[in-house]
Amino acid sequence: MHDLDSTAKFQPEGPLLDRLIRDAALPADIRSRISARAATLIRRIRSESKPTMMELMLAEYGLSTREGVALMCLAEAMLRVPDRATIDALIEDKIAPSDWGRHLGDSSSSMVNASTWALMLTGRVLDDNQPGLAGTLRGAIRRLGEPVIRTAVTRAMREMGRQFVLGQTIDAALDRARGQEAKGYTYSYDMLGEAAMTAHDADRYAQEYRKAITAIAGACTHGSVAKNPGISIKLSALHPRYEVAQEARVMAELVPVVRDLARQARAANMGLNIDAEEQDRLALSLKVITAVLPDPQLAGWDGFGVVVQAYGKRAGAMIDALHAVATQHDRRIMLRLVKGAYWDTEMKRAQVEGLPDFPLFTSKTATDVSYVALAKKLLAMTDRIYPQFATHNAHSVAAVLELAGNPGPAAPFEFQRLHGMGERLHDIVLKDHGTACRIYAPVGAHQDLLAYLVRRLLENGANSSFVNQIVDDEVAPEDIARDPFAALAEAHAPAALLAPHALYGTGRTNSQGFDLTAEDTLARIFAARDTRPEDAAPLLHLGENIPGGPGGWPPGDAATHPITNPATGETLAQVTNADDTTVAQAIANARPWTAPAPERAAILRRAADLYESEFGPIFGILAREAGKTLNDAVAELREAVDFLRYYADQGEGDMRAPRGIIAAISPWNFPLAIFTGQIAAALMAGNAVLAKPAEQTPLIAALAVRLLHRAGVPAHALQLLPGEGGTVGAALTRDARIKGVVFTGGTDTARLIAASMADHMTPGTPLIAETGGLNAMIVDSTALPEQAVRDIMASSFRSAGQRCSALRCLYVQEDVAPHLIAMIQGAMDQLRVGDPWDLSTDVGPVIDAEAQGGILDYLATRKGRILHQVAAPGSGHFVPPTLLRVPGIEDLDREIFGPVLHVATYRARDLDKVVAAINARGYGLTFGLHTRIDSRVQEVTQAIHAGNIYVNRNQVGATVGSQPFGGEGLSGTGPKAGGPLYLPRFFAPEPAPPGTAWTTTDTPTRLVQALGAPPAAPAPTETLMPGPTGELNRLQTLSRGPVLCLGP
Repeated sequence: MHDLDSTAKFQPEGPLLDRLIRDAALPADIRSRISARAATLIRRIRSESKPTMMELMLAEYGLSTREGVALMCLAEAMLRVPDRATIDALIEDKIAPSDWGRHLGDSSSSMVNASTWALMLTGRVLDDNQPGLAGTLRGAIRRLGEPVIRTAVTRAMREMGRQFVLGQTIDAALDRARGQEAKGYTYSYDMLGEAAMTAHDADRYAQEYRKAITAIAGACTHGSVAKNPGISIKLSALHPRYEVAQEARVMAELVPVVRDLARQARAANMGLNIDAEEQDRLALSLKVITAVLPDPQLAGWDGFGVVVQAYGKRAGAMIDALHAVATQHDRRIMLRLVKGAYWDTEMKRAQVEGLPDFPLFTSKTATDVSYVALAKKLLAMTDRIYPQFATHNAHSVAAVLELAGNPGPAAPFEFQRLHGMGERLHDIVLKDHGTACRIYAPVGAHQDLLAYLVRRLLENGANSSFVNQIVDDEVAPEDIARDPFAALAEAHAPAALLAPHALYGTGRTNSQGFDLTAEDTLARIFAARDTRPEDAAPLLHLGENIPGGPGGWPPGDAATHPITNPATGETLAQVTNADDTTVAQAIANARPWTAPAPERAAILRRAADLYESEFGPIFGILAREAGKTLNDAVAELREAVDFLRYYADQGEGDMRAPRGIIAAISPWNFPLAIFTGQIAAALMAGNAVLAKPAEQTPLIAALAVRLLHRAGVPAHALQLLPGEGGTVGAALTRDARIKGVVFTGGTDTARLIAASMADHMTPGTPLIAETGGLNAMIVDSTALPEQAVRDIMASSFRSAGQRCSALRCLYVQEDVAPHLIAMIQGAMDQLRVGDPWDLSTDVGPVIDAEAQGGILDYLATRKGRILHQVAAPGSGHFVPPTLLRVPGIEDLDREIFGPVLHVATYRARDLDKVVAAINARGYGLTFGLHTRIDSRVQEVTQAIHAGNIYVNRNQVGATVGSQPFGGEGLSGTGPKAGGPLYLPRFFAPEPAPPGTAWTTTDTPTRLVQALGAPPAAPAPTETLMPGPTGELNRLQTLSRGPVLCLGP
């Protein structure tokens, strides 16, 4: 597996392409012949036959057009929506705003033009913004004709589905395939369906595969596997947890299923191909293949197949590994070489997770070069591999024919194409050479079309794709057939594609991520984290000449108490808490950080680097002290690093004065990230900081402060005060020398702090508080259930539900509620609850016995409402993930800070009432919405009161600098953390302009006048924040409204 490790996965693109070019060893004259042959093929394609409707649709309505995007959204959502009202809203949303008329007559296909006419007329019917009598009539038609429109568009969508899908059942597909089989083609049938989310899904897909193999077996009339039809299967469809973290389960549960399917295919003498999926699963797929292939019952069968994606940097290594396995076990396998269809997803993931590089080539040209080089490699391996070259690109086909020496019907390989695409190209090759060609044909209900359709559009929707260019007569054949080896020097990644480390431009380096699907990375983490944490104690500025020095703790007889692991109960280390005397000493010795802003920024950046280099001890403490899974620990470290670098960048050129001494009181649920973020902002503004961590998590806080001191933060500017809130927190918030408090925690505690500050501190001393929330999500009937459930699970149960942003109340439209809730229950059954030290754990413990007891008591009073519950370990502070039925959010009297999700249903017509009910609770932290209706997104996001709103994604894990985080109402005060308004709150306020005076003359009258005056604040502003490809992050700044200032 070494050649598939992270070094190979993220190897630099340039040297790899140089090696591929050397391996291909194609002289200029051969490359010239290939291009000339490809150009000839293109001329014949254009002159001898017409493009298919699918090719024309993709060319006319590509993703570069608003109409193409609307068609994609309509096709993927409409057929699964059960209620008429939502169908009508979806049709209006997707069709009415688009300019279909500009496509009229552009296509040579009467079918595509008929579709354009229909969509244009429907759009006009749905558009009320037309003048005079015509507008009135159209309004009447709209009201009276919605059933007609609905029927017409439904038929159009089903027809589109027919173009993409061979048949809705395997029997229908086999029947429809006879026409192409008569021309010499054979088929590989792909049963539509995406990754299983539940055991039920996996069982259903396995049964569909078995039925399909049985049906296809009747068409297997040849003695050669290569001449018989076959089937393609997805491993992710056969196991709900097909991922590296669950490898033990995958090998024990998935391998037998794949082995049985392979045996069934072998008995029918047909091929069985394992489809390629995301790069994260590549090494795991090889392990599954290696476990299945040696089965004695598969001996003598040449039909076991694997798909390899040429855009992957490890494609060559994968081919070598498969050849070695086949040789070792005396097998001959099929290998389908494709370009790859997950490019956008893979690129975004690399950016989001801060991976070392992209696992794929960044340009289409580089992928084309890789394809040709790998084709040559495969043609030299026909002793053990039967190559299957899947492509619609004339140059790729010409290259294979040239490399194979103009083969005939007996060629030891075949071509492949997609149903509905590349037909004319492969007809020519089949006619001229007799070389075998197989059609990859999707089979399934049209409502299952989504993922397949989206991948086809992403593959072929770009203007630069071969499918698009070949139907455009204005593009010369020579340009389409240009040699990719020659073009490589000019090729470049899309301008918007930023490398993971450079996601935020030249100013700030993105935090370093960890690929938790790579064995070598995991081994490095496991070795580095297995260390004993140091004890914790106050870290004070004792003076330069006092024993203990800066950042020390004077020796004495102060009492200590143990810090224990919430999962196992083991003692990790000891903590010595501060008392009133310690706090007083820290305040007396605190001094602002007077170093110039650029120096402070450099030190914070150095601290960020230290955090990253000390990942092992950090991950170890986060797992053992805070109960963090490895995924959560990685995310927390990265957030802390991002805070340090973000505030350093924000404040580097700001010369304003600091406020003085800031008390930073942080929570246990993000004991490194929030702890660091609060400190970093205050320090960057030049303040002195007294950091009080949560009493449950002092060890990670102590490590963080030691690293900050090592980086160069002076001890007088940063002191650590571990201890209880009633002692340390109370002492800090009642001392008038404190010039600001930054707090993250419960709403009730925030109220106590605010009252204490009001009694003791200077008026105007800021309280920057981020508190709890009753966070909701709405899922309507247009939402993709698989996507919604995945996001619901992450939002509710990740971090054992111990996130301020976690989903507490889910609203599901009643029309889809039974299905969606059943999926949630099935997905919950796949959760692994246990010790977060284990990679396979999804849900760890809650923080302590008090938290556990409170949640269990709550659940005990609501036993009758429990819809589903997952088993949890009997020892340790575990709470079983639980799903509760409630009438609505009004039934929640408080936030339950753990793995508990409440679900309610609503009628489509009551959406406004749901939004009003959420707002009525007075909280406003996070909110989620899953819908495919753009106008609904606009309406709901404008009406909801929440600091962070997430659309069609989960609602946890805000990214520093991309998604500033903070709430309103009962969920917080002050600016959003990780945003442009946070750091300025830590600077001293600007003095009033000269000549400004406060007058108390006729105050009541002036107050009334002020309330009636127009807002003095500027209009709402919107800023697009940086972020990964395929994601839109908008920061809106709104005025508060009338503000009452009361003086002493």
